[in-house]
Amino acid sequence: MKHPAIADLALYGSGDLGWLRRLVIGRHVRRCGTCLAEVDAFASAGRQMRDAALEFPEELHWSRLAAEMKANIRLALAAGEIAGPVEEPPASWLSGWRPAAALASFTLVIASAWLLLRPLPQATAIAQDLVLKTTASGIQLEENGRSLALLHRDAETVTLAVGAQGSLRARYLDEETGEVTIHHVYAE
Repeated sequence: MKHPAIADLALYGSGDLGWLRRLVIGRHVRRCGTCLAEVDAFASAGRQMRDAALEFPEELHWSRLAAEMKANIRLALAAGEIAGPVEEPPASWLSGWRPAAALASFTLVIASAWLLLRPLPQATAIAQDLVLKTTASGIQLEENGRSLALLHRDAETVTLAVGAQGSLRARYLDEETGEVTIHHVYAE
């Protein structure tokens, strides 16, 4: 039985194949357990990437980046077809998708730990007598000995963002209700 190219399996797993090619690959995948495992691995990696993308700021234009990445992938696949087949070296215990998946998982765990354990942003001076800062329980604005605090109590994970123009944003999930609360404070 002839297996489809790995690039076709990756595109099938992400849902980016044309309808005719999707039918042909789908028919093969339903009969071949090896190719089904490859497709599942690609689909799982895609889901993990989409979940990880939710952690990035909303200012990024994901639709534009996704379109550009798809165009680059299609260009690379076309260039690969023009270049012709490449001789593959003999398989070793380090080849295959499993070590790559293990390395990707390990990298994802390390990156997540780094993001979760990095220190919180500290106070940002806005003017001589106005200070906007983070505390263990929320965001605090101090001016002439007086303060105003927005608290994020009972939140285990708080995402903070500090703007260069004197803004501070805290985003957290209320575990009981499942609601997301965003405190965005601008100091002028």
